[in-house]
Amino acid sequence: MEYLLRMEKLMRTPMKVAAAVFSSALMLVGATACSSNPTDGASGGNGSGAVTAITVRGCTPQHSLLPVNTNEVCGGNVLDASQAKLIHYNSKDAAPQMDIAESIETTDAINWTVKLKQGYKFQDGTEVKAKHFVDAWNWGAYGPHGQVNSYFFEMIEGYADEQCGESGDCQKEKPKADTMSGLKVVDDYTFTIKTTSPTSNLVVRLGYTAFAPQPDAFFADTTEDKSEFAAKPISAGPYRITSVTDTEIVLEKFADYSGKDVGAVDKVTFPIYNDLGAAYNDVVANNLDMTDTIPAGNLVDDLWKSDAPDRWGTKDTGVFQALSYAPGNVDPGLADVKMRQALSMAVNRDEVTKQVFNGARVPATGWVPPMVDGYKANACGDNCVFDAAKAKQLYDEAGGYPGTLSIWVNGDGGHDPWASAVCNQIKNNLGLDCSVQTTPDFATLRDMIMNRELKGLYRAGWQMDYPSIENFLTPLYATGASSNDTDYSSAEFDGLLKEAAAATDNTAANKLYQQAELVLGQDMPTMPLWYQQSQYIFSDKIASVDMTPFSRFDFGSVKLK
Repeated sequence: MEYLLRMEKLMRTPMKVAAAVFSSALMLVGATACSSNPTDGASGGNGSGAVTAITVRGCTPQHSLLPVNTNEVCGGNVLDASQAKLIHYNSKDAAPQMDIAESIETTDAINWTVKLKQGYKFQDGTEVKAKHFVDAWNWGAYGPHGQVNSYFFEMIEGYADEQCGESGDCQKEKPKADTMSGLKVVDDYTFTIKTTSPTSNLVVRLGYTAFAPQPDAFFADTTEDKSEFAAKPISAGPYRITSVTDTEIVLEKFADYSGKDVGAVDKVTFPIYNDLGAAYNDVVANNLDMTDTIPAGNLVDDLWKSDAPDRWGTKDTGVFQALSYAPGNVDPGLADVKMRQALSMAVNRDEVTKQVFNGARVPATGWVPPMVDGYKANACGDNCVFDAAKAKQLYDEAGGYPGTLSIWVNGDGGHDPWASAVCNQIKNNLGLDCSVQTTPDFATLRDMIMNRELKGLYRAGWQMDYPSIENFLTPLYATGASSNDTDYSSAEFDGLLKEAAAATDNTAANKLYQQAELVLGQDMPTMPLWYQQSQYIFSDKIASVDMTPFSRFDFGSVKLK
């Protein structure tokens, strides 16, 4: 994690954004595709003529598998393998590349022209056209539809008119419009985007899942939550979702996939595991083919490598782990910034990463991982440096925490060891009661967070959506943002984000985003913990497999023995 992938200077005027303009950071992996329609059958080696199939650890998605309503890892892992967008992120270095888009051009970073490749097919055989992007984005942004990724369309002119007034209450106030004025279909293969201000990283953003197109079948589903369509979504990606149950999600290769992100196996099944250790043990015993997460206890002394000799790998990724503080109106005990600073200073990140993770995590000094373009060290300043004496002083000045402080984690993610270590440090260094609270699964934790049911601290990991420092700031901490679980609001922070987004030069934009990150270092809406290198193991059926910078398996790299 010593290197920094750098992005080309994006917005010089005049400019033309095309296929390989960007070389930087990270986001959704583009997974797989090609070949013949698979049928159920025994797994065979590559090239054997038999159906090739693998099983990969899955977890419970929070919502139905609609791209505009999925903003978490469990659903994202599945959508990554099944969706195609305008942009695809290279599986090696996450550099943005054209996929459905033939070109995306602008001269002012406000007015954009998107041209599509002709003949790109949805999985129902219909052709992907400009209207399928424009209609999908308008539907996703429309306030009454309540999609969690609606916020990602905010930069498009007319987004505000699709929202339910200042209150956001769609029962009291309907939107002024159901389409965004900044989107126009020119012809079957061309549409235009107009942003409210210069948006220097627009092309980079357009590979995020929320920007996927939707076929006519999507709009033919009149159920309020698109439940009929969501049962078996139709997309344009290399794999099609063929079955979704409480116990597994099954993907099969799309024979007429039009893109270049070709998969290496015919069928991918995600069995749902609520116990990370069980998935790990199943891979060790060759009963499961891959797991993307290693229990903390198995990292100690590199046990995971000896458990699966010659069947393991590592990848530096754009993944960041933190603890969020419950909003002040939910937990008044955390409203004082001195309390939040004290809790952060009471945590010895070096000790936890060494003792719990055997050095497989890097202590965080800010909110943006080192491999992300725009990273700058020490944005958190002294607030992320262990100092028991200073922490106790601030804690006393804040008046102490009433009752027992809870740290909430999901039970299906193997988080208890590090959460217990952090809790014990806080207890010992500040003299307060602390306990770890575990939910049955990730979906339950996310629901409780979104419903503002939790007091104390809760796990807040973030896996890149798209390759930009902006992705680690705007969606999480901008006022009213889709993933702003702490309800953080700062006029200074929001103003810097707007200035940065309006910059036409990437270097200038990054400097402003870095200033915004320094504001987080003062206000501490969350507690940065560590940057994550991903470790994975695979069964003896697999000869080799790679992981992307987004901490997801690259199914195109799978080689079977």
